[in-house]
Amino acid sequence: MPRYEDVLEPLRTAYDGHAAWRDGLSKEPWKVAERQAFRDRLEPGSRLLEVGAGPGQDSAWFRAEGMSVVAADLSPAMVELCRAKGIDAYVKDLLHLDFPAESFDVVFAMNCLLHVPNEDLPAALAAIRDVVRPGGLVFVGVYGNETPFEGPLDGDQHDPPRFFSWRSDEQLCAFARPLFEIADFHPVITDKGFRFQSLTLRRPR
Repeated sequence: MPRYEDVLEPLRTAYDGHAAWRDGLSKEPWKVAERQAFRDRLEPGSRLLEVGAGPGQDSAWFRAEGMSVVAADLSPAMVELCRAKGIDAYVKDLLHLDFPAESFDVVFAMNCLLHVPNEDLPAALAAIRDVVRPGGLVFVGVYGNETPFEGPLDGDQHDPPRFFSWRSDEQLCAFARPLFEIADFHPVITDKGFRFQSLTLRRPR
């Protein structure tokens, strides 16, 4: 059974090696639309934590929208790219966020929880819940599949190949419900044919 502690260092190596490449990618239109829809739910000046921030493109955008932004990523190379954009960024992983409890109004997590094995997903979601204030919003966006899958994907261009956990819609929501209220869930079929699961959660008051 895969565990997060087993996949963490290979993920770090894989993303360190592709940091500059990822920073040069253009944002796909459907991702822009999902980000904007979440932004439209937020109060002006919200304090936002982005986990799995990558090179900081989304963090920079939220900051330009007037948010107070902190970024976290497991990859030191990605964090350096965030800092080069003037973002307050830290090397942290999903099970060790180590921010003060209830210190953020909002958490944005795009395509990072899909690297957490099912066995450790409740702990990762709990770590996110703990840093957001009661009533605060959390965006979780992941790729999924009605046939659940855990492991590396064939043809992954990263070295070493990354671990993925793809969950069904029902399975993903079932992981979230014990910790959050589900404010919105909808799937998006992307340009490349992947099924993206868009989940907006609220920490109960």
